[in-house]
Amino acid sequence: EVLILDDDGNRLPPGQVGNVYLGNDGPAFEYFKDGAKTAAAHRGRYVTVGDVGYLDEDGYLFLCDRKTEMVISGGVNIYPAEIESVLILHPKVADVAVFGIPNDEWGEEVKAVVEPVSGAVAGEELAADVLRFCEGRMARYKIPRSIDFEAALPRDESGKLWKRKLRDPYWAGRERAI
Repeated sequence: EVLILDDDGNRLPPGQVGNVYLGNDGPAFEYFKDGAKTAAAHRGRYVTVGDVGYLDEDGYLFLCDRKTEMVISGGVNIYPAEIESVLILHPKVADVAVFGIPNDEWGEEVKAVVEPVSGAVAGEELAADVLRFCEGRMARYKIPRSIDFEAALPRDESGKLWKRKLRDPYWAGRERAI
Protein backbone atom coordinates (compact mmCIF):
# COMPACT_ATOMS: atom_id res chain seq x y z
CA GLU A 1 0.00 0.00 0.00
CA VAL A 2 1.27 3.48 -0.91
CA LEU A 3 0.36 6.62 1.03
CA ILE A 4 1.14 10.23 0.20
CA LEU A 5 1.44 12.27 3.40
CA ASP A 6 2.22 15.89 4.20
CA ASP A 7 4.94 16.77 6.72
CA ASP A 8 2.42 16.49 9.58
CA GLY A 9 1.43 12.95 8.58
CA ASN A 10 -1.91 13.86 7.00
CA ARG A 11 -3.02 11.86 3.96
CA LEU A 12 -3.06 13.95 0.76
CA PRO A 13 -5.64 13.70 -2.03
CA PRO A 14 -4.81 12.42 -5.54
CA GLY A 15 -2.67 14.83 -7.54
CA GLN A 16 -1.13 16.56 -4.51
CA VAL A 17 2.62 16.13 -4.01
CA GLY A 18 3.84 14.86 -0.66
CA ASN A 19 6.06 12.32 1.05
CA VAL A 20 5.78 8.79 -0.33
CA TYR A 21 5.24 6.11 2.33
CA LEU A 22 5.03 2.37 1.70
CA GLY A 23 3.27 -0.16 3.90
CA ASN A 24 5.79 -2.54 5.41
CA ASP A 25 4.57 -5.81 6.91
CA GLY A 26 7.87 -7.57 6.28
CA PRO A 27 11.23 -7.27 8.03
CA ALA A 28 11.77 -3.94 9.78
CA PHE A 29 13.35 -1.26 7.61
CA GLU A 30 16.30 0.51 9.16
CA TYR A 31 19.24 2.68 8.18
CA PHE A 32 22.64 1.18 8.96
CA LYS A 33 23.88 2.50 12.33
CA ASP A 34 21.49 5.49 12.22
CA GLY A 35 18.67 5.03 14.71
CA ALA A 36 17.51 8.66 14.48
CA LYS A 37 17.14 8.48 10.69
CA THR A 38 15.36 5.13 11.01
CA ALA A 39 12.89 6.54 13.55
CA ALA A 40 12.21 9.61 11.38
CA ALA A 41 11.44 7.38 8.37
CA HIS A 42 8.60 5.50 10.10
CA ARG A 43 4.95 6.35 10.66
CA GLY A 44 3.39 3.27 12.19
CA ARG A 45 3.77 0.39 9.74
CA TYR A 46 4.60 2.84 6.93
CA VAL A 47 8.11 3.83 5.93
CA THR A 48 9.62 6.43 3.61
CA VAL A 49 13.03 6.54 1.96
CA GLY A 50 12.79 10.25 1.16
CA ASP A 51 10.92 10.30 -2.14
CA VAL A 52 8.24 12.87 -2.92
CA GLY A 53 5.47 12.20 -5.39
CA TYR A 54 1.74 11.86 -5.86
CA LEU A 55 -0.94 9.31 -6.66
CA ASP A 56 -3.26 9.94 -9.60
CA GLU A 57 -7.01 9.28 -9.51
CA ASP A 58 -6.38 5.63 -10.51
CA GLY A 59 -3.84 5.09 -7.72
CA TYR A 60 -0.73 5.14 -9.92
CA LEU A 61 2.35 6.55 -8.20
CA PHE A 62 4.34 9.36 -9.85
CA LEU A 63 7.69 10.22 -8.28
CA CYS A 64 8.79 13.86 -8.48
CA ASP A 65 12.17 13.90 -6.75
CA ARG A 66 14.03 13.20 -3.53
CA LYS A 67 12.92 15.37 -0.61
CA THR A 68 16.54 16.32 0.11
CA GLU A 69 16.89 17.68 -3.44
CA MET A 70 13.81 19.90 -3.21
CA VAL A 71 14.38 23.64 -3.56
CA ILE A 72 12.22 25.92 -1.40
CA SER A 73 12.07 29.41 -2.86
CA GLY A 74 9.74 31.95 -1.30
CA GLY A 75 7.85 29.14 0.40
CA VAL A 76 7.24 27.27 -2.88
CA ASN A 77 8.47 23.69 -3.32
CA ILE A 78 10.41 23.23 -6.56
CA TYR A 79 11.53 19.81 -7.76
CA PRO A 80 14.88 19.84 -9.64
CA ALA A 81 14.16 16.61 -11.54
CA GLU A 82 11.23 18.33 -13.26
CA ILE A 83 13.46 21.19 -14.41
CA GLU A 84 16.26 18.83 -15.46
CA SER A 85 13.83 16.85 -17.62
CA VAL A 86 13.12 20.02 -19.61
CA LEU A 87 16.69 21.35 -19.82
CA ILE A 88 18.09 18.04 -21.10
CA LEU A 89 15.84 18.42 -24.16
CA HIS A 90 17.78 21.50 -25.32
CA PRO A 91 19.90 20.45 -28.31
CA LYS A 92 23.09 21.96 -26.85
CA VAL A 93 22.75 20.38 -23.38
CA ALA A 94 24.54 17.04 -22.89
CA ASP A 95 23.95 16.81 -19.14
CA VAL A 96 22.46 19.02 -16.44
CA ALA A 97 22.13 19.33 -12.68
CA VAL A 98 19.64 21.61 -10.93
CA PHE A 99 19.72 22.51 -7.23
CA GLY A 100 19.04 25.32 -4.80
CA ILE A 101 21.57 27.98 -3.84
CA PRO A 102 21.26 30.65 -1.13
CA ASN A 103 19.08 33.68 -1.79
CA ASP A 104 18.78 36.19 1.06
CA GLU A 105 15.28 37.26 0.05
CA TRP A 106 13.69 33.95 -1.03
CA GLY A 107 15.69 31.40 1.00
CA GLU A 108 16.87 29.56 -2.10
CA GLU A 109 16.92 30.11 -5.83
CA VAL A 110 17.16 27.65 -8.69
CA LYS A 111 20.64 27.13 -10.17
CA ALA A 112 21.43 24.97 -13.20
CA VAL A 113 24.86 23.60 -14.07
CA VAL A 114 25.04 22.51 -17.69
CA GLU A 115 27.50 20.29 -19.52
CA PRO A 116 27.27 21.49 -23.13
CA VAL A 117 27.35 19.06 -26.03
CA SER A 118 30.63 18.74 -27.89
CA GLY A 119 31.19 21.80 -30.06
CA ALA A 120 28.80 24.08 -28.15
CA VAL A 121 30.39 27.21 -26.72
CA ALA A 122 29.66 27.69 -23.02
CA GLY A 123 28.94 31.28 -22.04
CA GLU A 124 26.36 34.03 -21.75
CA GLU A 125 24.89 33.40 -25.21
CA LEU A 126 24.26 29.71 -24.54
CA ALA A 127 22.91 30.49 -21.04
CA ALA A 128 20.44 33.00 -22.51
CA ASP A 129 19.39 30.47 -25.17
CA VAL A 130 18.79 27.76 -22.55
CA LEU A 131 16.74 30.16 -20.40
CA ARG A 132 14.63 31.16 -23.43
CA PHE A 133 14.09 27.45 -24.10
CA CYS A 134 12.54 27.14 -20.62
CA GLU A 135 9.90 29.78 -21.31
CA GLY A 136 6.54 28.17 -21.92
CA ARG A 137 7.90 24.75 -20.90
CA MET A 138 7.75 25.37 -17.15
CA ALA A 139 6.34 27.88 -14.69
CA ARG A 140 8.40 31.08 -14.48
CA TYR A 141 9.32 30.49 -10.83
CA LYS A 142 10.96 27.18 -11.84
CA ILE A 143 13.21 28.70 -14.51
CA PRO A 144 16.80 28.80 -13.21
CA ARG A 145 17.91 32.22 -12.04
CA SER A 146 21.40 31.46 -13.34
CA ILE A 147 23.32 28.86 -15.32
CA ASP A 148 26.92 27.77 -14.90
CA PHE A 149 28.82 25.47 -17.23
CA GLU A 150 31.14 22.53 -16.60
CA ALA A 151 33.05 20.55 -19.21
CA ALA A 152 31.82 17.36 -17.50
CA LEU A 153 29.49 16.94 -14.54
CA PRO A 154 30.97 14.91 -11.66
CA ARG A 155 29.75 11.32 -11.48
CA ASP A 156 30.79 8.33 -9.41
CA GLU A 157 31.97 5.02 -10.86
CA SER A 158 28.39 3.81 -11.28
CA GLY A 159 27.38 6.98 -13.15
CA LYS A 160 25.46 8.61 -10.29
CA LEU A 161 25.64 12.40 -10.39
CA TRP A 162 27.48 13.99 -7.46
CA LYS A 163 25.23 17.02 -7.02
CA ARG A 164 26.80 17.69 -3.64
CA LYS A 165 30.14 18.48 -5.32
CA LEU A 166 28.37 21.07 -7.45
CA ARG A 167 26.10 22.47 -4.72
CA ASP A 168 28.43 22.65 -1.71
CA PRO A 169 30.63 25.56 -2.88
CA TYR A 170 27.54 27.81 -3.06
CA TRP A 171 26.65 26.94 0.55
CA ALA A 172 30.19 27.32 1.96
CA GLY A 173 29.99 29.23 5.24
CA ARG A 174 26.18 29.12 5.27
CA GLU A 175 23.65 26.76 6.72
CA ARG A 176 20.86 25.51 4.59
CA ALA A 177 17.98 27.10 6.49
CA ILE A 178 15.31 25.11 4.69
